[in-house]
Amino acid sequence: MRGIVFSGGEGPSPERCRELLAEARREASPVLIAAADSGLEAAEAAGIRPGWILGDMDSLDDPARLAVYPAERVLRFPRAKDDTDTELALRLLRDQGCDELWIAGGGGGRTDHLLALRALFEQESPPRRWLTAREDIRLLDAEAGAGELSLACRRGTPVSVFPLGQGPWKAGSEGLRWPLEPVAWERGRFSLSNETDAGSFCIRALAGRFLALVLQRA
Repeated sequence: MRGIVFSGGEGPSPERCRELLAEARREASPVLIAAADSGLEAAEAAGIRPGWILGDMDSLDDPARLAVYPAERVLRFPRAKDDTDTELALRLLRDQGCDELWIAGGGGGRTDHLLALRALFEQESPPRRWLTAREDIRLLDAEAGAGELSLACRRGTPVSVFPLGQGPWKAGSEGLRWPLEPVAWERGRFSLSNETDAGSFCIRALAGRFLALVLQRA
């Protein structure tokens, strides 16, 4: 079962959010949705009604938004807490039985929040996908059986790949200008601003965990 967390910060357009939900529903059923604090604004702008809203609600533009939701589906937490609102939403969806998690939002804004989101992909049971206003970010994990990403795209699409965890790492690719096979991966070494040289590409994590960032058309 797939779960989607709408997070605050820069996220996909309302139209892209609707496409994302339609894509999720084509591939998995049911799809559960949670909004983390001001992520509720993005979900509602796309006409999407989340099943749960949770967080400290310190970023929500208007608390009156919450009044139309059942009280038991609005989970409030104190501002002084160990986990971010997005982490809390991810945990809730895992507890509901979701085994694949996506995040929509979380781009731009404070760098510490951005780094906290990136760190989620190095934890146990990480998200599989993160969509911001301009990036489609995918987790590739050879050991978890989710080691391949194949996408159709325009030629020249920027693609960057970063190793995660402790390694060892090995990757292969097709359709990229600079193949990934020769890269001597280690912590702090990455493939930055690679690009596609065809109308599609494929990246394979042959060993270890990677984060692949695909820049979308502005």
